[in-house]
Amino acid sequence: MDTIASVSRDSNLYRYEGFCFFKELMKPEFINSLQDFEIREDDVFMITYPKSGTIWTQQILSLIYSEGYRNGTEQIETSEKVPWIEFQAVSKDGNTDPQSRPSPRLFASHLSYRFVPRELKNKKAKIIYVMRNPKDVIKSLYHFEAMAAYAETSPNFDHFFQKFLDGDVFAGSWFDHVQGWHSHKDCCNILFIKYEDMIMDLRSVVKQMCVFLEKELDNDSLNIVLKRATFNEMKKDLLANKENMPEDFFDFKIGKFMRKGTIGDWKNTMTVAQSEAFDRIFQEKMKYLDLNFTWNINENRSE
Repeated sequence: MDTIASVSRDSNLYRYEGFCFFKELMKPEFINSLQDFEIREDDVFMITYPKSGTIWTQQILSLIYSEGYRNGTEQIETSEKVPWIEFQAVSKDGNTDPQSRPSPRLFASHLSYRFVPRELKNKKAKIIYVMRNPKDVIKSLYHFEAMAAYAETSPNFDHFFQKFLDGDVFAGSWFDHVQGWHSHKDCCNILFIKYEDMIMDLRSVVKQMCVFLEKELDNDSLNIVLKRATFNEMKKDLLANKENMPEDFFDFKIGKFMRKGTIGDWKNTMTVAQSEAFDRIFQEKMKYLDLNFTWNINENRSE
């Protein structure tokens, strides 16, 4: 096994091949075993860097794939319908083995390209990769860190800003994560979508996802998906908003999983100097990728 290193700014993390994992929740032996995870042709993996629309996309996938979830007869949390592959969590039916899930299987992951199952890298199964402009990721992750019991809280935003740039946060460097997946896009059956596009035109993005997933919805079903995937609907939906998670994991008196759902909230915290410094780093690290982000439209996705 390659070298495992400590993370100086967060004692709850360890670094392994550039990726930062939670010590208590993600054991290296289990992470390595995922390379041999057996993929089925109809599997769907939703992959994100943290705070990039993960909960939102879990909800959309649950609604697309389940008529019972759309009409309210299936009361299953989205974290059960689209579970994490890298966390050894026990489902409410007592099952700990994702291999035994019935097809089509839906999975969520924050893993980098390096750690996902090998069979995902030969265009077996489908991958939806959701990206969000990294300045808003920083702001959202900063608030999330404060409420997460298993993360070491930064004393102030400037400390967290440097921590993020150095990759000393869960999932490691945002730049490496996005580059890793984007540079290997030809090896995978992958659809890239952007959080900001979901905010500005959710209908078009959901239709795009349906085409990619080969799932045909009639107009009524599509409208239900769009309604139940709005920010306001999800915020009050306990099956989707994660507020029923154990209190020893998250302190909901400090904040919520679903906080604002906007574009450009970074401007309310990040200084001009920090923004300019980030722009220089972004332009240097991402100059070879054909990616454009929306940075400044402050529009709630419920509108």
